[in-house]
Amino acid sequence: MSNLKFSINSKSETPARTEIETRGFKFIVDEPAELGGTNLAPNPVEYILAGYAGCINVVAHITAKELNIDLKDLQIDIEGDLNPARLFGTSFTERAGYQQLTVSLKTKTKIDEVLKTKWLHEIENRCPVNDNLRNVTPINFSLN
Repeated sequence: MSNLKFSINSKSETPARTEIETRGFKFIVDEPAELGGTNLAPNPVEYILAGYAGCINVVAHITAKELNIDLKDLQIDIEGDLNPARLFGTSFTERAGYQQLTVSLKTKTKIDEVLKTKWLHEIENRCPVNDNLRNVTPINFSLN
């Protein structure tokens, strides 16, 4: 299979709200009121968690099928803490992003410990969003 290319286009609606378009879908990114937004949509770091959960869901189902796990249900909860000090320029001692993420998968499907370990390893190893969060991805910024 050849490489897949994904892209988005965005337009600033306000200093805290952005309209995003991709593949014909439009959605909003906003901040909660306490961060200067209007709380009309999730904020960027919440979308990261949502994208991560969506990716884990896809990979979990692909790998469960490959491992002959009859997956009947799956719940994915992710949380993370970040320190807003760098974002607001008040301190530069900690990174701006999440300090750590905790991913919790839940299912009623009975899976023995050996298979569970193998399945979780496959999910972590094959999830593209997991790869982007764990590893440095070169980014090229430009301004016209």
